[in-house]
Amino acid sequence: MFNNLREDIACIFERDPAARNVLEILTAYPGLHAVMIHRLSHRLWNAGWKWLARLLSHFARWLTGVEIHPGATIGRRFFIDHGMGVVIGETAVIGNDCTLYHGVTLGGTSWKKGKRHPTLGDNVVVGAGAKVLGPLTIGDGARVGSNAVVVKDVPEGATVVGIPGRVVSRKLDEHHERRRAIAEKIGFDAYGTTQDMPDPVANAINCMLDHIHIMDGKMEEMCKGLKTLGAELGDVQLPPLGSCEIRSDGEPQSGCKSAEECSGCPAERKEENS
Repeated sequence: MFNNLREDIACIFERDPAARNVLEILTAYPGLHAVMIHRLSHRLWNAGWKWLARLLSHFARWLTGVEIHPGATIGRRFFIDHGMGVVIGETAVIGNDCTLYHGVTLGGTSWKKGKRHPTLGDNVVVGAGAKVLGPLTIGDGARVGSNAVVVKDVPEGATVVGIPGRVVSRKLDEHHERRRAIAEKIGFDAYGTTQDMPDPVANAINCMLDHIHIMDGKMEEMCKGLKTLGAELGDVQLPPLGSCEIRSDGEPQSGCKSAEECSGCPAERKEENS
């Protein structure tokens, strides 16, 4: 239980820039309170204490404005931001590392018993006011835009907007994943917009990332070719991509394995010049 609480607090720090300290999160985040109470009511529900579980979830609704049926299955590191007006039905299933904003409904479209609420994969984000209705599946890493109404399955990594929900961006292919990996190393996020809203600056930097990847591969091939011809090439330690600095105690910052890796780093040269 305490491990789950620590993970829930840590994920709030990661996803909410307004979070300042643990005390504030524990006392002033209704989304966290709703999740904590649900974990207890869900255990009571599974143990057969149905009425007590419903009573506890009703208290959580009064306290937080978030209504989670005790029968819903929720994974780890689940974050409800703001929380007011969120409704999660009895047979809903939510994976790990998911995020819901205020006004989200994971509801059903049938009065029949059985599976009638959505299933969310891992790393799913559902925007404010969105409605996900029926026993459909939202794939891992999918994004549901604000106020969208989703009534069909959503593939992994897709972005859905509109009423009814339509896919405007599908899962990134290997080509785009390579760009993203290089962009993360140099501290740039090139995917703030979807494919139907092209950003000329992001497109230009994407081309630069592709160029860097190709040039790096060609340089490795040239070095291998020269070595096979007998050329003696010294091993040059390339600086890591990203901002790395040496701490005052002489140890490297996180991301560097040793102080030698920081040799030639722009951050280190800046310190030397100063």
